[in-house]
Amino acid sequence: MVMGIKRSLFAAAEAMYARATAGSALSRPFFPSCRNFHESGRRDYCRRQDYSTGAAAVMEVEDGVPGGLRWLPGHCGWDLTGSLEYLEYRRSLYGEITHKALLVDAVGTLLVPSQPMAQIYREIGAKYGVKYSEDEILDRYRWAYQQPWGRSRLRYVNDGRPFWQFIVSSSTGCSDMEYFEELYRYYTTEKAWHLCDPDAETVFKALRKAGVKVAVVSNFDTRLRPLLQALKCDHWFDAVAVSAEVAAEKPNPIIFLKACEFLGVKPEDAVHVGDDRRNDIWGARDAGCDAWLWNSDVHSFKEVAQRIGVKV
Repeated sequence: MVMGIKRSLFAAAEAMYARATAGSALSRPFFPSCRNFHESGRRDYCRRQDYSTGAAAVMEVEDGVPGGLRWLPGHCGWDLTGSLEYLEYRRSLYGEITHKALLVDAVGTLLVPSQPMAQIYREIGAKYGVKYSEDEILDRYRWAYQQPWGRSRLRYVNDGRPFWQFIVSSSTGCSDMEYFEELYRYYTTEKAWHLCDPDAETVFKALRKAGVKVAVVSNFDTRLRPLLQALKCDHWFDAVAVSAEVAAEKPNPIIFLKACEFLGVKPEDAVHVGDDRRNDIWGARDAGCDAWLWNSDVHSFKEVAQRIGVKV
């Protein structure tokens, strides 16, 4: 019975998603080791979507499906009644704590660039002869990222250097390897990034104390682990699933399944939180996990913990 309901939920959600995104391009460009937040560094750290996110909460399905959310005509959002009903449904199955594991996206959810990408490319590149303005670099970057990457089925293979060499040289017109290496190393330092939520450490400690396992799930190259160490947050997590290490990039459900495997939980016992509707929300749901959209469904890790049923 339970599995039948879940299958109905996912089938309805997939149908709605297909209708909502028909003819839309869902791909977005990235920073070196991160998504392109365009206005990042100007207090606009949350990337604007090219497709509607509404106020999607828990399960975006049509009215009439058990546990679904009700669409409010003219409100451009989702009725929270369905969200609360779904959480109550999970509590009836699992107790006060609704999920045994929390999966967290890295860039855009856990951490963000401290300065706009184009600004850093130009500042570091000035001594190597880069002449383009920040606007020109950003435009060229977006173009480069949208080009087919034919060297492998993954952009982030091992340390991701070939991919990022292409992005940097295309964005700046500079192929100087010293420039690339300086820029590449910069994005592995705590200077380049900061945490989105200042309360993250307190929340993750409370979650783990309550028995909820926590993992990072990220499309990233092998610099992610040393970056987490540089930010002094690597010990907050029970596991890290990096696309370059598991050979699967979100929205491929394999990366979420790997994260659950690392934590020793079933996908249906995990909830993933991320800022990208396609990669994070639909990818996680394809794997059988729940998923909440950062800065739409939830706005802080404290709110995430409260939804799961853990007091901070």
